[in-house]
Amino acid sequence: QVDTSLVKIGTKLAMGTIEVRVTKIEEDGEKLMWTLDGNHPLAGASYEVDVRLDTVEEAPSHWEYTNDVEGEKRETTSKYEVATFGLGCFWGGELAYQRLPGVVSTAVGYTQGEKVNPSYEEVCTGTTGHTEAIQVVFDPNVASYRSLLHLAFNRLGDDIYKQNQVGNDRGTQYRSGIYYHNDEQRKIAEELLESYAVADKEVFTEVKEAKVFYTAEEYHQ
Repeated sequence: QVDTSLVKIGTKLAMGTIEVRVTKIEEDGEKLMWTLDGNHPLAGASYEVDVRLDTVEEAPSHWEYTNDVEGEKRETTSKYEVATFGLGCFWGGELAYQRLPGVVSTAVGYTQGEKVNPSYEEVCTGTTGHTEAIQVVFDPNVASYRSLLHLAFNRLGDDIYKQNQVGNDRGTQYRSGIYYHNDEQRKIAEELLESYAVADKEVFTEVKEAKVFYTAEEYHQ
């Protein structure tokens, strides 16, 4: 039992085995509504380092990142490829990909929705059609697309069989999905996902063509 009179913004609470922090308190009639943050205190933190630039390599074009039909379509000789995944709340999944050899950059954002350039608050309402997503730029000579998919499915586990839910996060903005950037990615995704099909369970992880990816706000990166 929690004495609500003692709870203020910044108060830490235990939710099962997870420590959460109260970030917002609102009154709804006779009820109190709390917004809780269960992320690590250093999640999204920035730091400064001294670096030396030795070489510059060509990155995939904007069009390859988003499949935006109105974007610039140019030939590229980049050795890197792009992959996009919806794995629920994007922070945990992004960290997993950052630790994978062969991944050269990651970004979190919103995709598969209708509203142009949505905000985090708008996506959280579940009315924009977007899902939280992770976009990964990787070297296929080091990390294959198949290995990136295995990481995604391992993180999802049984949540592959849950509609609009990953972990404790529920809503269309947390639905899981594999968003392919070319036909080869589609074939590999469908092949691997088919291996999870069982007689008494429906697979809800969607496989769709990548749409415009809207990078999330700076504090999410």
